[in-house]
Amino acid sequence: MAIFSVFVVNKAGGLVYQLERWAPPPPPPPSRAEAEKTFSFPLEFVLRPHDERLLVAFGGQRDGVRVGHAVLAINGVEVNGRLTGDGRDVLEYLADPGHYPVSIRFGRPRLTSNEKLMLASMFHSLFAIGSQLSPEQGSSGIEMLETDTFKLHCFQTLTGIKFVVLADPRQSGIDSLLHKIYEIYSDFALKNPFYSLEMPIRCELFDQNLKLALEVAEKAGPFGPGL
Repeated sequence: MAIFSVFVVNKAGGLVYQLERWAPPPPPPPSRAEAEKTFSFPLEFVLRPHDERLLVAFGGQRDGVRVGHAVLAINGVEVNGRLTGDGRDVLEYLADPGHYPVSIRFGRPRLTSNEKLMLASMFHSLFAIGSQLSPEQGSSGIEMLETDTFKLHCFQTLTGIKFVVLADPRQSGIDSLLHKIYEIYSDFALKNPFYSLEMPIRCELFDQNLKLALEVAEKAGPFGPGL
């Protein structure tokens, strides 16, 4: 996947929709890479719960595992917070010597729901600051932020709704994709009689058509014409 995330931020700076598409991004720096290792009992790391996640609190900084890394999977089963995908408590599971040897995958913690809300609000403020800093009147604000592993693209409508896409730096056609997402929002969210402005978007047709638009954009390839 070359398109990693989609966010919709209302005119007040609130996050009303987010779609995460987990896939291996471009190779990150070594300090942020995921690391998987098989351990014997007792576990040589100290794990502690923090904000819906289990983090390495002590004993890291080797074999690619670092203090602050989160537990992402146990024996190939994804971990969500303190529970594995099959409903087991991770700390209880790792406290049982009978479950060893055990394979654990560590990595950079994924954003929680609260962190996403906070970051959406922060980006809303930065967008406004960018508009005010412009030497020209009527600046559109921040349209793109670029890092070594992704680009953030933003399109703001006349009504103040922001559509934000995080994608591979090589992915083309994002401007067209943003306008397509706006069309999907207008057709399937705004026209939904059960949807109220400024409220979270919960519309199955919106989800389906958004995912289809992302797939079409990705199939165009890094150097394709987009939508």
